[in-house]
Amino acid sequence: MRSTGPARAILHVDMDAFYASIEQRDDPTLKGKPVIVGGTAGRGVVAAASYEVRKFGVHSAMPMSTALRLCPHAVCITPRMQHYQSISAQIFSIFREFTPVVEGLSLDEAFLDVTASQALHGDAVHIARAIKARIWQATHLTASVGVAHNKLVAKIASDLNKPDGLTVVTPETTRAILDPLSVRRLPGLGRKTGARVEELGIHTFAELRRAPDAVLWPVFGRYTHRVRERASGIDDRPVVADLEEKSISAEDTFSTDIADPARLQSELARLADLACARLRRKALVAGCVTVKIRRHDFTTFTRQRRISPPTNDTRALGSVARELLALWLAGNPGVRIRLLGVGVTHLSDADQLDLFRSGPPRAASALDGTLDAIRQKFGARALTRAGNLEDLAD
Repeated sequence: MRSTGPARAILHVDMDAFYASIEQRDDPTLKGKPVIVGGTAGRGVVAAASYEVRKFGVHSAMPMSTALRLCPHAVCITPRMQHYQSISAQIFSIFREFTPVVEGLSLDEAFLDVTASQALHGDAVHIARAIKARIWQATHLTASVGVAHNKLVAKIASDLNKPDGLTVVTPETTRAILDPLSVRRLPGLGRKTGARVEELGIHTFAELRRAPDAVLWPVFGRYTHRVRERASGIDDRPVVADLEEKSISAEDTFSTDIADPARLQSELARLADLACARLRRKALVAGCVTVKIRRHDFTTFTRQRRISPPTNDTRALGSVARELLALWLAGNPGVRIRLLGVGVTHLSDADQLDLFRSGPPRAASALDGTLDAIRQKFGARALTRAGNLEDLAD
């Protein structure tokens, strides 16, 4: 196996059925019951599945209709994202008690490089146990941790003994642990590609590692060598702390397709409002607006426009989004839309805003601040702009 210098100590911490576990913690009557967190409308999907419901074949990202066919007696709960975010913030603050080198992957998952922390906190296994204990003490939730010498192996390890697991893989034991595993456990492989690989008679990491180029090239092309390295447990990627935010977006898949332009503009205004609120929470401004449009036949389009100076003002960014959508609709009259999204990119710190700006934009920003404060206190749905209510007038 290729040497990468002094051994690193990497943890992959993955909360166990995070959203569902929070709901079971908050409502003791849900303990031991099959719980699904997700949207229940026509095209709702499973955001999280408790371990009790997973026994029926239910998993995250599955259509809710499929999940309920598999487990009709499941308890369905609407996601409480702000609540989950606040608990995630608690957990990430615990991570940073042990190392500043934390790379968050989602609300419930992160890589930690504890190589330089071992002199102060003990070896990597001791740190992993301490983090699990601190999380339980602070939140009464369990986490599974993989301890290894690189990110890939740590991520695979964290999934081997869920829930509440702690799996340690050393450079010496990597091959023995990885070789018997199903290729489906290789991060990034994907279900469709995994199925194609299995159709070739390759079912384990060992078989993938030993497969000749002639077999793998039709599936992976120029990535064949990298795939073989990953099947061998080789991964030189560093843990990157505080990844720079490159984009912020909000999108929605409608329960039924929408063709009415006024209703679409109303939905778009709501999404722009959400995206801009997230911008302001992170003290960022945006220099580009993107609108994402997915038709009923799943064909997807994007339209974008640069703006100057950058801003986080809802009226300014929302106006650009509305113009982009109106132009697209003019060229595609009567088309039924399945999904809309608003994204903002070219982000920078809000303190770069023009402090001498005056007039309507300043008033709009004051309104944004008031709305943000009310929603922070009473919830995201506590107040809605009048411009977002157009579809309710019928």
